[in-house]
This record gives sequence, structure tokens and C-alpha cells, in this order.
Amino acid sequence: MLSNASTVIKRTIAVPGDVIVVDKDTVVEGSNLYKIDENRYIVTSISIQDLEQEGDKKKIRVIGLKGRYIPKEGDTVIGIVSDVSVTYWIIDIRSPYPAILNASDYLGRPFNPATENIRKFLEIGDVIIAKVAQFDRTRPPLLSVQDKGYGKVTEGLLIEIEPSKVGRVIGKKRSMLNMLIEETKCNFVVGANGRILLKCPNSELEYIAILAIKKIEEEAHTLGLTERIREFILSEKVKRGLIRYEA
Repeated sequence: MLSNASTVIKRTIAVPGDVIVVDKDTVVEGSNLYKIDENRYIVTSISIQDLEQEGDKKKIRVIGLKGRYIPKEGDTVIGIVSDVSVTYWIIDIRSPYPAILNASDYLGRPFNPATENIRKFLEIGDVIIAKVAQFDRTRPPLLSVQDKGYGKVTEGLLIEIEPSKVGRVIGKKRSMLNMLIEETKCNFVVGANGRILLKCPNSELEYIAILAIKKIEEEAHTLGLTERIREFILSEKVKRGLIRYEA
């Protein structure tokens, strides 16, 4: 158990079939839950179960440790073109549901396949950053690249982690992600589907960033992770002569 003046966090491991019983004032968060009724939920995959309390407010967060990515509207994802049609691309987003990106959305204008070749813009294997614009499980997820920062990726290193560990890479109020940026000087684009795009000042910092992300993935179930990862990064920088050790 970890506590401070206003918050208590109790962390346990939940397995498929566990029933979570709550009172009406407790907030429950987690995509890997099946709601039985107003007070009971069934856990559907092996998960971390956090109980947080601040004053009279209680929250239970259930975070899956394994599982495929299930798209949600508004998610930022990093996709790879897996096939090309006449007017759209099929995008691999590490989900049971291949996604669709229409040429008209990518170009921001009407697209005429009679006069233009769609492969001129994106080819199989190309990487994109996109937003899940529509998804209801009755049809493939529809992607959009019309917001700032979205579109074709032309540089950087792509790595993959379990989609369920993305929340730990970002951290509460972006605490982990901000620390990673500060300590490695790398730019991170974290997709909800478990793909992370890195752009780093040099290969040494890039390697340290990769090690840190993999360590977060391995130790996602533990408490005090942000400071432990900070110490790990600092030790790796000392080991590689990027900074001097200060006692």
C-alpha cells in the first residue's frame, strides 16, 4: 500500500472471472470489465486493480496486463499500411479490426481514382499517425489524419509494447512521459495501440529510451515506477559517459 496525506492506493492483481463489488459512490474505470449490474463487474483479463481514495472519493482502476488493442473513437494510433484499394488504404493498427483510411481524408480534398494513383501518396509498409474517427464494431475503424501532428511518418524509430501498458508509459497526468522526455531529450508519440515513435538527438539517447520503455513494460504492475525509471535512465547515462556521476 502506498499513501500520502490525501490519497491511498492499494494495488492487487485481478484474474479473469474475479467479481468487483462497489458501492454507488465509487467510480470504476477499465475497458477489460463486464458490467453485471450497478454494483458488480467481472474482470475479463489478467489485470492490475488499483483502489484510490481521496477524502470521501473512491476510484477503482482496472488495467489489463495482456490483450489486443480495441479501438475507441478519439484514440491516437500509429498504423502501418497493409493493403491498398482504389480509394482507400487498409491500415494495421494491431487490432482484430483492420482500419480504413480514405484517400479523400488523407489528401484533405476529393480524390478521383480515374485521374490519380493512390499509391503515389502511401504505399504498403508506410507508417502513419492517425485518429480513430469512427468505430462501432459493425464495420472497420475509420481513421482520419486531418488534425495537427497526424499523417505520414518520414523519420524516427518505431517500437511496440503491449497496448495495455500504454497507460503506464504515459503515467498519471503524463508524469512518466514528461519524465522520459526530460531525461532522454527524445520526442515521443505514443499510440493507444502500443506503438511508440521515437525521435532522439543521438543513438545513445535513443538506446536508453528504448531500454526505459521496455523496463516500464516489464514492471508496469509495480508501484513507484516513475522514480525508479528516472534512476535507471540516469545510471545508463553515467555508464555511457553522457553525464558524470554526482554523489
